[in-house]
Amino acid sequence: MRKALALSLAVVACAQPATSPRPSSAPRVGPEKGSVLVVGGGQQGPEIFAKFIELAGGPDALIVEVPTAGGDSIDLATVGRGLRAAGAKNVVVYHTTSKAIADADTFVAKIANARGVWFGGGRHYRLVNSYAGTKSQRAFEAVLARGGVVGGSSAGASILASYLIRGAPSNDNRMMNHPQYLTGFGYLRNTAIDQHVVARERLPDLYDSLTIRRRDLLAISEDEGTAWVVRGDTAELIGRGKGFVYNARELTDAGRPFVTLLPGDRFDLGARRVLSRAASASRLDAAFLDELFGAYANGTRGPLSVMVARNGRVLLNRAYGIPVQPRFTPETAVPLFALGKLGGVLSASFAPDSTGRLTTASVRRAQGIGGMQRARYDTVSGQWTANVDDLYRFELGRFPVRPGARDTVAPPAVFTVDTSLGRVRHAVYGTDDGMRSAWVRFPSERVVILLLSNDATADAEALTQRLSERLLMSRP
Repeated sequence: MRKALALSLAVVACAQPATSPRPSSAPRVGPEKGSVLVVGGGQQGPEIFAKFIELAGGPDALIVEVPTAGGDSIDLATVGRGLRAAGAKNVVVYHTTSKAIADADTFVAKIANARGVWFGGGRHYRLVNSYAGTKSQRAFEAVLARGGVVGGSSAGASILASYLIRGAPSNDNRMMNHPQYLTGFGYLRNTAIDQHVVARERLPDLYDSLTIRRRDLLAISEDEGTAWVVRGDTAELIGRGKGFVYNARELTDAGRPFVTLLPGDRFDLGARRVLSRAASASRLDAAFLDELFGAYANGTRGPLSVMVARNGRVLLNRAYGIPVQPRFTPETAVPLFALGKLGGVLSASFAPDSTGRLTTASVRRAQGIGGMQRARYDTVSGQWTANVDDLYRFELGRFPVRPGARDTVAPPAVFTVDTSLGRVRHAVYGTDDGMRSAWVRFPSERVVILLLSNDATADAEALTQRLSERLLMSRP
């Protein structure tokens, strides 16, 4: 492991606020009442905002958005747009850079009945400078006390922890432990929170700079577009990416200082153990997967990555024949595979200009759908390269479905629409004869199967059919 960033253990330890004894039945980490929602930054899908609104009490609940972390980038006209687009009808902006104002009764009064508080992104030291120790901070805490929800994204996620990382009062957020900015708002106790961790290759930082020395401290992180929903000590992951837990009381992932969770997985923050895996409720067990993909495990047939999700729960996200990557980047995020005909799904989102010319801006917009992080388009060859994680992000961004709703979005023409296993299926394969790669959707079940390989002999159509049968057919 790399050398930890220098601050003494004594300085780190002194930052922890004193806590009084708690009843054994009370949550150790999460709130006794209400909920906390922790988002890793980036694009957020309807499942995240919809969950926040639900936890606040519904569309009519008073929700406060706090954009203060954004500093000079704040555009008050756009604050609350994501929540309103998701159905929130009563969103108010709460912003000041003055602690005197934040401590004024008249300022605090407008959120006395709030059921939700959302902290926007930026630099979290600004939230400390504006609200720490004020009546505003106590008003935020009161939202939880009356059963509401407090959440935030990026810097607005890190501030929710008791231990504040990347809090240095500058635009350089590489410093993990600043002696004057080590205490967050503490809605998750004895905890540190990081964000943007896969997109910005931050996964080693919590271990190198903090948890290796503070074994008592729980640390969690989440990729962009991904959220922990915390009620009491139970945390469930939702969204588009992965979550990570440091200092868990169980074996870490092989070669890593953390445990990885996928959307639909649940974790006990107090006991520091996995409660359940979404995959365990499916028939995609180890024996079946080894039989299906075992030939790729040693890399002799080239790498292969596969993703299977159903109704927003990721049941399989695994790479075969890909070595451990630098900075713990998930193997499903590398390498970039040539998509072949699958690239037509992405290219269908291009919007040429009035002359029919494909502009750089149009390519960038397509690359950003769903918050894709590494997908690339070659303007010379007209070919895409990507990984299964980015294709899943594109899937959720291109075919957005609100929780509980049906998938009724018409697929691009590159998909073949037919019937399989008694259900409508959308499918496209890397080659015309169904080889190499696959993108298969069963919209009525909100099922997506993504498979990428460099193996020209890989029968992607047959492999995804086996996965579909295993997933959708009843047990004999």
